[in-house]
Amino acid sequence: MDKKKALIIVDVQKAFDDEKWGERNNPNAEENIRKILQLGEKKDVVIHIQHTSDNPNSLFYPKNEGYAIKDIVEPIDEDVIITKKVNSSFIGTNLEEYLKVNGITTVVITGLTTPHCVSTTTRMSGNLGFATYLISDATAAFGMKDHNDTYYDAATIHNISLATLHDEFATILTTEQLINDFIK
Repeated sequence: MDKKKALIIVDVQKAFDDEKWGERNNPNAEENIRKILQLGEKKDVVIHIQHTSDNPNSLFYPKNEGYAIKDIVEPIDEDVIITKKVNSSFIGTNLEEYLKVNGITTVVITGLTTPHCVSTTTRMSGNLGFATYLISDATAAFGMKDHNDTYYDAATIHNISLATLHDEFATILTTEQLINDFIK
Protein backbone atom coordinates (compact mmCIF):
# COMPACT_ATOMS: atom_id res chain seq x y z
CA MET A 1 0.00 0.00 0.00
CA ASP A 2 2.07 2.90 -1.24
CA LYS A 3 -0.80 5.34 -1.08
CA LYS A 4 -1.56 7.40 1.97
CA LYS A 5 -3.72 5.26 4.22
CA ALA A 6 -5.83 5.52 7.33
CA LEU A 7 -6.33 3.06 10.16
CA ILE A 8 -9.99 3.18 11.17
CA ILE A 9 -10.77 1.82 14.63
CA VAL A 10 -14.53 1.31 14.91
CA ASP A 11 -16.28 1.43 18.29
CA VAL A 12 -13.56 -0.03 20.53
CA GLN A 13 -15.46 1.21 23.56
CA LYS A 14 -15.92 0.00 27.11
CA ALA A 15 -19.62 -0.69 26.39
CA PHE A 16 -18.58 -3.94 24.72
CA ASP A 17 -17.12 -5.22 27.99
CA ASP A 18 -20.64 -5.47 29.40
CA GLU A 19 -21.83 -9.03 30.03
CA LYS A 20 -25.14 -8.31 28.26
CA TRP A 21 -23.49 -9.07 24.91
CA GLY A 22 -22.71 -12.67 25.87
CA GLU A 23 -20.09 -14.91 24.25
CA ARG A 24 -17.42 -13.22 22.14
CA ASN A 25 -14.71 -14.48 19.80
CA ASN A 26 -11.24 -13.00 19.18
CA PRO A 27 -10.38 -12.03 22.77
CA ASN A 28 -7.10 -10.57 21.44
CA ALA A 29 -8.73 -8.21 18.94
CA GLU A 30 -7.90 -5.07 20.94
CA GLU A 31 -4.32 -6.25 21.47
CA ASN A 32 -3.97 -6.75 17.72
CA ILE A 33 -5.33 -3.25 17.09
CA ARG A 34 -2.76 -1.93 19.59
CA LYS A 35 0.04 -3.70 17.65
CA ILE A 36 -1.15 -2.19 14.37
CA LEU A 37 -1.38 1.21 16.02
CA GLN A 38 2.16 1.04 17.37
CA LEU A 39 3.64 0.11 14.01
CA GLY A 40 1.58 2.41 11.84
CA GLU A 41 1.02 5.53 13.89
CA LYS A 42 4.09 7.36 12.60
CA LYS A 43 3.04 7.20 8.95
CA ASP A 44 -0.70 6.59 8.91
CA VAL A 45 -3.70 8.67 9.84
CA VAL A 46 -5.53 7.07 12.78
CA ILE A 47 -9.28 7.59 12.97
CA HIS A 48 -11.26 6.45 16.00
CA ILE A 49 -14.97 5.98 15.41
CA GLN A 50 -16.99 6.36 18.60
CA HIS A 51 -20.60 5.22 18.74
CA THR A 52 -22.91 7.54 20.62
CA SER A 53 -26.53 7.33 21.72
CA ASP A 54 -29.03 9.98 22.81
CA ASN A 55 -30.67 7.44 25.15
CA PRO A 56 -29.46 7.92 28.75
CA ASN A 57 -30.03 4.19 29.37
CA SER A 58 -27.70 3.14 26.55
CA LEU A 59 -24.19 1.89 27.28
CA PHE A 60 -23.11 4.30 24.50
CA TYR A 61 -24.62 7.41 26.09
CA PRO A 62 -21.78 9.97 26.45
CA LYS A 63 -22.18 10.30 30.23
CA ASN A 64 -22.02 6.53 30.77
CA GLU A 65 -18.74 4.67 31.31
CA GLY A 66 -19.32 2.46 28.27
CA TYR A 67 -19.00 5.44 25.92
CA ALA A 68 -15.25 5.73 26.59
CA ILE A 69 -12.73 4.37 24.11
CA LYS A 70 -10.83 1.45 25.65
CA ASP A 71 -7.47 2.38 27.18
CA ILE A 72 -5.57 -0.19 25.10
CA VAL A 73 -6.24 1.87 21.94
CA GLU A 74 -6.54 5.26 23.58
CA PRO A 75 -6.33 8.11 21.06
CA ILE A 76 -3.25 10.31 21.02
CA ASP A 77 -3.19 14.00 20.11
CA GLU A 78 -2.83 13.55 16.35
CA ASP A 79 -5.63 10.98 16.10
CA VAL A 80 -9.00 11.94 14.68
CA ILE A 81 -12.15 11.06 16.64
CA ILE A 82 -15.44 10.90 14.76
CA THR A 83 -18.72 10.15 16.52
CA LYS A 84 -21.60 8.34 14.85
CA LYS A 85 -25.16 7.35 15.77
CA VAL A 86 -25.74 4.54 13.25
CA ASN A 87 -23.86 1.41 12.14
CA SER A 88 -22.01 3.05 9.27
CA SER A 89 -19.07 5.26 10.12
CA PHE A 90 -19.85 7.19 6.91
CA ILE A 91 -23.52 8.12 7.52
CA GLY A 92 -24.08 11.38 9.37
CA THR A 93 -20.33 11.98 9.79
CA ASN A 94 -17.54 13.73 7.92
CA LEU A 95 -15.49 10.54 7.46
CA GLU A 96 -15.76 10.37 3.64
CA GLU A 97 -14.99 14.08 3.30
CA TYR A 98 -12.05 13.82 5.70
CA LEU A 99 -10.52 10.93 3.76
CA LYS A 100 -10.95 12.66 0.40
CA VAL A 101 -9.71 16.08 1.54
CA ASN A 102 -6.59 14.42 2.96
CA GLY A 103 -5.91 12.35 -0.15
CA ILE A 104 -6.47 9.05 1.62
CA THR A 105 -7.44 6.30 -0.81
CA THR A 106 -6.69 3.23 1.32
CA VAL A 107 -8.30 2.32 4.63
CA VAL A 108 -7.52 -0.43 7.11
CA ILE A 109 -10.57 -1.27 9.23
CA THR A 110 -10.53 -2.79 12.71
CA GLY A 111 -12.92 -2.67 15.65
CA LEU A 112 -16.20 -3.91 17.08
CA THR A 113 -18.37 -5.66 16.10
CA THR A 114 -17.78 -7.65 12.93
CA PRO A 115 -21.42 -8.15 11.80
CA HIS A 116 -22.60 -4.67 12.69
CA CYS A 117 -20.62 -1.45 12.55
CA VAL A 118 -17.43 -3.02 11.17
CA SER A 119 -19.29 -4.78 8.35
CA THR A 120 -21.45 -1.76 7.50
CA THR A 121 -18.45 0.58 7.46
CA THR A 122 -16.46 -1.89 5.35
CA ARG A 123 -19.26 -2.24 2.80
CA MET A 124 -19.64 1.50 2.43
CA SER A 125 -15.88 2.04 2.21
CA GLY A 126 -15.68 -0.43 -0.67
CA ASN A 127 -18.75 1.06 -2.36
CA LEU A 128 -17.29 4.56 -2.09
CA GLY A 129 -14.18 3.39 -3.94
CA PHE A 130 -11.62 3.22 -1.15
CA ALA A 131 -9.09 0.38 -1.25
CA THR A 132 -10.37 -1.37 1.86
CA TYR A 133 -8.58 -3.87 4.09
CA LEU A 134 -10.39 -5.53 6.97
CA ILE A 135 -8.22 -7.15 9.65
CA SER A 136 -9.91 -10.41 10.64
CA ASP A 137 -8.26 -10.87 14.04
CA ALA A 138 -8.54 -7.19 14.95
CA THR A 139 -12.31 -7.34 15.08
CA ALA A 140 -14.73 -9.54 16.99
CA ALA A 141 -18.33 -10.68 17.15
CA PHE A 142 -20.79 -11.84 19.76
CA GLY A 143 -23.05 -14.87 19.52
CA MET A 144 -26.62 -14.09 18.52
CA LYS A 145 -30.02 -15.56 17.67
CA ASP A 146 -31.72 -15.23 14.32
CA HIS A 147 -35.38 -14.60 13.50
CA ASN A 148 -36.16 -18.29 14.16
CA ASP A 149 -34.53 -18.15 17.61
CA THR A 150 -31.60 -20.28 16.38
CA TYR A 151 -28.39 -19.40 18.21
CA TYR A 152 -25.13 -18.91 16.30
CA ASP A 153 -21.88 -18.81 18.23
CA ALA A 154 -19.56 -15.80 17.99
CA ALA A 155 -16.98 -17.53 15.78
CA THR A 156 -19.65 -18.52 13.25
CA ILE A 157 -21.11 -15.00 13.16
CA HIS A 158 -17.61 -13.55 12.74
CA ASN A 159 -16.54 -15.94 9.99
CA ILE A 160 -19.74 -15.60 7.98
CA SER A 161 -19.54 -11.81 8.29
CA LEU A 162 -15.99 -11.90 6.92
CA ALA A 163 -17.05 -14.25 4.11
CA THR A 164 -19.74 -11.81 2.97
CA LEU A 165 -17.15 -9.02 2.72
CA HIS A 166 -14.19 -10.92 1.25
CA ASP A 167 -13.25 -9.90 -2.30
CA GLU A 168 -16.54 -8.04 -2.73
CA PHE A 169 -16.00 -5.06 -0.43
CA ALA A 170 -12.55 -5.59 1.09
CA THR A 171 -9.40 -7.63 1.21
CA ILE A 172 -9.40 -9.66 4.43
CA LEU A 173 -6.01 -9.90 6.16
CA THR A 174 -4.75 -11.00 9.57
CA THR A 175 -2.75 -8.64 11.78
CA GLU A 176 0.40 -10.58 10.92
CA GLN A 177 -0.27 -10.34 7.18
CA LEU A 178 -0.89 -6.60 7.47
CA ILE A 179 2.27 -6.02 9.49
CA ASN A 180 4.49 -8.22 7.31
CA ASP A 181 3.14 -7.22 3.91
CA PHE A 182 2.03 -3.63 4.27
CA ILE A 183 3.37 -1.81 7.31
CA LYS A 184 7.04 -2.73 7.52
